[in-house]
Amino acid sequence: MHELALMAELRHLAEEAASREGASRIHRLQLRIGSLSGVDADALRSAFAVVMADREPGDGSGSIDTQGSTLELEVVRTVCFCADCQQEFAPSDVIHACPRCGALSTQVLRGRELELVALEVS
Repeated sequence: MHELALMAELRHLAEEAASREGASRIHRLQLRIGSLSGVDADALRSAFAVVMADREPGDGSGSIDTQGSTLELEVVRTVCFCADCQQEFAPSDVIHACPRCGALSTQVLRGRELELVALEVS
């Protein structure tokens, strides 16, 4: 489950950001994940529960309290662009053929995201 490693790294980034702001607690992480990112939203939620559980200052894991923090996920649907007919479309198959002209010369515009969008700390 690579989601566990991803969440551990996101926690580390969030803790660094909280420290830079002089905060001692992480309340909320907001992530945007694309449908083509290779990240499973349910597995990421499970990893969040494991990684953020019982992280209090003084427990040997760092100075940022993550206990009780929440995770908000926005899943971004895949959107492609056809270079031949200039059509944007949401692909319905693994092969991203344009539904208008059938061309395979398409570019993925959205759907590969894995972004930490917002972080609420105090």
